[in-house]
Amino acid sequence: MGKARIIGEPLKNMPWQDKPAGYRGVVWRHSGNPITDWNPTPGTNRIFNSAVVPFGGGFAGVFRADHNNGTAMLHAGFSKDAVNWEIDDGVIRWKDENGEDFMPGYAYDPRVAKIGDTYYIVWCTEFGGCPAIGLGSTRDFRNFVRHENVCVPFNRNGVLFPRKINGKYMMLSRPSDSGHTPFGDIYISESPDLVYWGRHRKVMSSGGGWWQDLKIGAGPVPIETTEGWLLFYHGVNNTCNGYVYSMGAAILDIDRPSKVLYRTRDFILTPEKNYECVGFVPNVIFPCATLHDADTGRIAIYYGAADTYVCIAYTLVDELVDYIKANSELNAGDAEEGR
Repeated sequence: MGKARIIGEPLKNMPWQDKPAGYRGVVWRHSGNPITDWNPTPGTNRIFNSAVVPFGGGFAGVFRADHNNGTAMLHAGFSKDAVNWEIDDGVIRWKDENGEDFMPGYAYDPRVAKIGDTYYIVWCTEFGGCPAIGLGSTRDFRNFVRHENVCVPFNRNGVLFPRKINGKYMMLSRPSDSGHTPFGDIYISESPDLVYWGRHRKVMSSGGGWWQDLKIGAGPVPIETTEGWLLFYHGVNNTCNGYVYSMGAAILDIDRPSKVLYRTRDFILTPEKNYECVGFVPNVIFPCATLHDADTGRIAIYYGAADTYVCIAYTLVDELVDYIKANSELNAGDAEEGR
């Protein structure tokens, strides 16, 4: 069948660094990590777990910013090279579909999917004092419309697919609880209109290896490839020193994304560097976004590190897909489209 290829547009100006000589992994870190630091704007203490997209010849992003009072909110930002960012000190001001203020009490861990000429933002929002999935949209990253919440509490890690599948919008999520959830599997839901969601299916279960035995959650917007949907995700292990968040990858069926075709047995990136192991929450790698070039197969993965920094890692789609297929281990029920 040949090497896996990305189905999409070229992106020649995306960040890229070749794999270091002698490096054995399939995903490697940006040499300039982290790309954000403590106190990145006057009103914020940390920016991490954020989403970036190509925009207007450069790049735009929606950033999780933890404020100096401890509250997490979303901020917009822009960049010419997707490495050096100018991030607004002010929060995104959400309006509802009638132009009235519709601000969340808190907002964190956004993902951004472009569908048509609209950028859809999905994040964990406050709903009745509890975490749920928020949905918003923008066309210019200056004016933002907040739509009705996707679901009732409790849920996190909402991730839209970048196009309709069989005429329906599709979203991954991880049902949770009101705290720092000690469990979690990935589910998928579909919608005809981004308002009403149903036909829920279980996609992937935690377990199968200690690095992901406690819970898992979808990461960046899935990438369409000739082998299926490439999904990066986080897996969590509960150690004697607390939770450890690592990165894995899976391939979902292109027409039935509730079906897992392959899934990495081992993590593809785990906290090792000081900026991943030391910070506000130590030992965290949390992928939230990718930039990718269909012509070369290059992928830049944006991930939060130690709940303190934004970082970048790189991979090549053909090399990664080959690795996933050669080192796959499905959990019981992963390929059964569980209901």
